[in-house]
Amino acid sequence: MNEIDTLRDLVKFNTIKDKENQKILSYIENHLKTLGFYLEKKEKYLIMSIGNEPILGFIGHSDTVNYIEGWLTNPFDVTVKNDNIYGLGVCDMKGGIAAFLQALAEIDLNTLKRGIKVYITYDEEIAFSGIKDILKSHEEFPEYIIVGEPTDNQIITGCKGLLAVRIKTKGKKVHSSTPDKGKSANLEMIKLLNELQNFYEKEIKIERNDNYEVNYTTMNIGLINGGNSINSVSDKCESFIDFRIAKEEHIEKIKQKINELSEKYKADIYYEIEIQPFFNKIDFLENEKTANFMTEASWVKEKRIILGPGPITAHEINEYISKKSLRVLVEQYKELIEKICNQ
Repeated sequence: MNEIDTLRDLVKFNTIKDKENQKILSYIENHLKTLGFYLEKKEKYLIMSIGNEPILGFIGHSDTVNYIEGWLTNPFDVTVKNDNIYGLGVCDMKGGIAAFLQALAEIDLNTLKRGIKVYITYDEEIAFSGIKDILKSHEEFPEYIIVGEPTDNQIITGCKGLLAVRIKTKGKKVHSSTPDKGKSANLEMIKLLNELQNFYEKEIKIERNDNYEVNYTTMNIGLINGGNSINSVSDKCESFIDFRIAKEEHIEKIKQKINELSEKYKADIYYEIEIQPFFNKIDFLENEKTANFMTEASWVKEKRIILGPGPITAHEINEYISKKSLRVLVEQYKELIEKICNQ
């Protein structure tokens, strides 16, 4: 088998919302066992290892996003056309898993000085439940971690952090013809968000971190929901705000301001996700890049390398990668395995 054959097998499993989670884990488990790996743990996630004192770990999530109408090929099968490989998850991130499995098959694992661990997670696309479960089990990760998310074969060693906030303001519902008898939750939200935006522009956005392409913390008011009719003063309003964090100290500064505003406007605050940014310099790598998006690498503390196939068509209709990219990725993984595991 080659990497395309393995990728085809992986794509055939419907892992939207982890539907065939156990089936794909069993497939990968059997594949790794033929290479000499032994099973450490299998729940909704899989941990397998080989060799002494593992120094390298690979993390790959098995779930995919849902697909929508418009596909020209069967999403649950691999279609090879010209130099491209089409299928749901070929980019994000079954291509990375297939390439790593192929890299393991093409090198002599018995000659490596240090061992390897493979982690296959679930529910990465929605809530990162798989990597969270592994962390709760007090797993000791190897010194180096490769995450196979799509990067178009570029090595990434840093990602921005994330602060996701949900805010609720409350009011008093009355008829819109007598607004002074009530209190508008929508208006309270507008005033709160205006103050938060002004604080962000003056105190947060001006601070730069040139490790990232977008070299400042970003703020996005993604959703606002308030009121239930045009002729009523709103009694409740809810907003969702996404900060992509460029500097560690920004999380606490933003939270402090939001907490002040919540008291001023009697709002309820919920911090949904809080993850620090990271940038790790790895001595033997050159020309590393960083990413503005998040991966499971953000949840671990080891020396992290994010590397996967391309072009990056994750979550798109007719998701695809190129055959050349997949083959190059196998060689990149082999080089990293031999370099790291023979230290």
